[in-house]
Amino acid sequence: MKYPDILAVRTDSVTSSYCDKDVILYALSIGMAQNPLDSRELTYVYEKALQVAPTMSAILGSGAGKFITEGDIDFKMLLHGEQRLQVHRPLPPRASVTTKSRCLGVVDKGAKHGAILNVECEIADSTSDELYATTIMSLFCRGDGGFGGPTESPLIAHAVPDRAPDIKVALPTRPDQALLYRLHGDRNPLHCDERAARLAGFDRPILHGLCTYAFACRAVLQAFCNYDASAIASFDARFASPVYPGETIVTRMWRDDQVVSFECSVAERQVMVIRNGRCVLFR
Repeated sequence: MKYPDILAVRTDSVTSSYCDKDVILYALSIGMAQNPLDSRELTYVYEKALQVAPTMSAILGSGAGKFITEGDIDFKMLLHGEQRLQVHRPLPPRASVTTKSRCLGVVDKGAKHGAILNVECEIADSTSDELYATTIMSLFCRGDGGFGGPTESPLIAHAVPDRAPDIKVALPTRPDQALLYRLHGDRNPLHCDERAARLAGFDRPILHGLCTYAFACRAVLQAFCNYDASAIASFDARFASPVYPGETIVTRMWRDDQVVSFECSVAERQVMVIRNGRCVLFR
């Protein structure tokens, strides 16, 4: 890794637009409205009083390509380690947005253990400059440790309570879930090509981490928000293991005032896929 040069990497402001069709596609790609008669989830896929899922902000941000290239990071050894979201105001059903990203910092775990790259992205209305959301993507750079950088991260992992969960929500994924989700731009063959998946060490194509992240958000919306997207103020999670499309994601949740702690596993294999989850509610 080119350190400390990578600390100065920024992306130019990028302006793009989305409409209700994009919002509906996103909702379908994260499993919304599998029961079309459920009026609560229908509000995410029907243009009448359309809501935008909070985690859609995670796909609007500038990609990590510039940071990988200018930081001389080994792309083949990258994993998506964490995703954080702070909501400033809910996304509208259609908008023109401007995004800009910067390197928030790096953590050196040593030559044998790799490094962590944190990239922050701000998403704002392109006309008023009002912020919609700030996201932080943490990339685990397995081949880039030992460059002499800081060894401690300012981003502290949230500890879930040491008690039985207050509620569990099980949400099935579709066998073609990754094929839908990749239409948002992440065309990595790992998510659709069996040969590419096996070369990466997986039995078959895996679900995008951000799709699993969105399923966890769906569980919180169902359990504590009555499907009201405007109730979520922040949503943070650490990825532990991939999901195979077709598996059922079980989200265990604990509520303490406005904080919902959560973790996710897959029912079929009893494997933890999200740890250290923390959601803050506006109310």
